[in-house]
Amino acid sequence: MPNIKSQKKRVLTNAKAAARNKSIKSNLRTTIKKSEIAIADDSKDNAAVVADAYSVIDKAVAGGVIHKNTAARKKSAIAKKAAATAAK
Repeated sequence: MPNIKSQKKRVLTNAKAAARNKSIKSNLRTTIKKSEIAIADDSKDNAAVVADAYSVIDKAVAGGVIHKNTAARKKSAIAKKAAATAAK
């Protein structure tokens, strides 16, 4: 445990940020899984599910939780799966 006041504050701040990032990442993974399941089941609201997933991914990038190239890769994978299902 740090002795310096500013470092004590940084420990608390870092813990708060880590909790926030963990929550955002968990929500991101959940949303991506839900979108993949909806796409695989060929549900009627694929566009809405994909748009929701895109929104969550973009918010994670804006918050600095994931890198923009990671977001692009995830969005591309979702779009590819949605297109493959729509083509059938």
